[in-house]
Amino acid sequence: MSDRHSSHSFETVAIHAGNTADPLTGAVVPPIYQVSTYKQDGVGGLRGGYEYSRSANPTRTALEENLAAVEGGSRGLAFASGLAAEDCLLRTLLTPGDHVVIPNDAYGGTFRLFAKVVSRWGVEWSVADTSDPAQVQAAITPRTKVIWVETPSNPLLGITDIAAVADVARSAGARLVVDNTFATPYLQQPLALGADVVVHSLTKYMGGHSDVVGGALVVGDTALGDELAYHQNAMGAVAGPFDSWLVLRGIKTLGVRMDRHSENAGRIAEMLTRHARVTRVLYPGLPEHPGHEVAAKQMRAFGGMVSFQVQGGEDAAVEVCNRAGLFTLGESLGGVESLIEHPGRMTHASAAGSALEVPADLVRLSVGIESADDLLADLQQALG
Repeated sequence: MSDRHSSHSFETVAIHAGNTADPLTGAVVPPIYQVSTYKQDGVGGLRGGYEYSRSANPTRTALEENLAAVEGGSRGLAFASGLAAEDCLLRTLLTPGDHVVIPNDAYGGTFRLFAKVVSRWGVEWSVADTSDPAQVQAAITPRTKVIWVETPSNPLLGITDIAAVADVARSAGARLVVDNTFATPYLQQPLALGADVVVHSLTKYMGGHSDVVGGALVVGDTALGDELAYHQNAMGAVAGPFDSWLVLRGIKTLGVRMDRHSENAGRIAEMLTRHARVTRVLYPGLPEHPGHEVAAKQMRAFGGMVSFQVQGGEDAAVEVCNRAGLFTLGESLGGVESLIEHPGRMTHASAAGSALEVPADLVRLSVGIESADDLLADLQQALG
């Protein structure tokens, strides 16, 4: 985080970092620089360092400064999607023959990237339950360069002790990457706990309104940030100026939104534990969750994602999704509106038949910021 904001609280940083008033007009919101190229002050004379918007754009610069500040990093980089960010990261850190440890409960798109794309490049991977540092240690080989973690994980809401796994990674000479999409930097600060890289799908809580697709990387090490920036420009999957502006706007309200998401999710999780048709509730805020103590230690609150399993198997789970009304049936998550989905047939279909296959009777909720009473009533009727 820059010295300018180092003494400020998260909510203040989220609103002000990168959001300097426009020097020409005094506008308090950074302009959308919808431009591809820039007039130069002579050959090689870049005005403000800008020459071509793949390399840099002032609106994206504002977002990247904000991302670094809210995650407590030295550099943030914004991409066209979360998977574009992951692809850039992996191609920067890995070469053919390297090995990666991935979680046994990961986003389906991340698994597909490893299993169907990166593996064709000669990178090997193995699966470990990252909630157990001993299992992570056991999965490491002499060629392990990256340990990948999601916490809370998608969709089973597993919790990994970031500091403990950071120690394991450091002892192996590997980089620890933490996907912080579910928690957001408001609830959890992976770099402060020892992570080397934080990954975000900005599409989710950071944007917060289901109207933008984007991704981000944030690092603490300046040299690694420079290397990632080189590959970001060389590969080109950058966030556009309007998308950057939308995410920058969304981050300003991240704190208040996450407070409501977490409050609503907690009430829903408690109701589900008492429902006769629900066989298991997965939410780290519940005392019986196996990762509850770790989550309480490293998170400010427990987030807005809840998963649960129902009696009657896959057909019953699909029926619950179809019967919901206020919960919109749809993929993605993290918007102000509540969403419901069947991971096995939707977001995690790519993991079918693998070690990351999700239970067929699982339903995943992205709990929005509507009235909790209305959301509870909708789930109760959907469950029957």
